[in-house]
Amino acid sequence: QVLRQFVRHESDAVSSLVLERSMNRVQLLGRVGQDPVMRQVEGKNPVTIFSLATNEMWRTGDGEVAQGGDISQKTTWHRISVFRPGLRDITYQYVKKGSRLFVEGKLDYGEYTDRNNVRRQATTIIADNVIFLTDNIKEK
Repeated sequence: QVLRQFVRHESDAVSSLVLERSMNRVQLLGRVGQDPVMRQVEGKNPVTIFSLATNEMWRTGDGEVAQGGDISQKTTWHRISVFRPGLRDITYQYVKKGSRLFVEGKLDYGEYTDRNNVRRQATTIIADNVIFLTDNIKEK
C-alpha cells in the first residue's frame, strides 16, 4: 500500500519523464568476414566497420540422437560498427579477416539510399566491447 502510494506520487510529479526500463543487448561469437574499414561521414566521428559470421548447426533426419542423419549449417552475417574512439582504432588496427571475436553491443536499425537511389534498410550491431580470441592478430 505504501509502495503504491509512493509510485503514484512519483508518477504524478514527473509523469512525462518516467520511462520503463528496457534492454537492447547483443552478444556474438564468430569470425570476421573481411578486414575492417574505417569510414568518416562529413561532420561525424569515424567508424570502423566489419562483418562477423555466426554459425548454427543441427542434425536432420531420423537419427538425430545417434550419429545418423545429415548435419546442416546456417551462416548468419552481422554488420558490426565500432564508434568508441579507443576501441574503434584498436579494432581497425588489429582485426583481420578470419579473426575469432566476441562482440557485445546493441542492435540499431536504419535506412540508407543505395547507388540506384533505392531506399534500403540496414541492421547494425553497435559494438561496446570487442574481445579478441585468436593469437594470430597482426598489425596492418
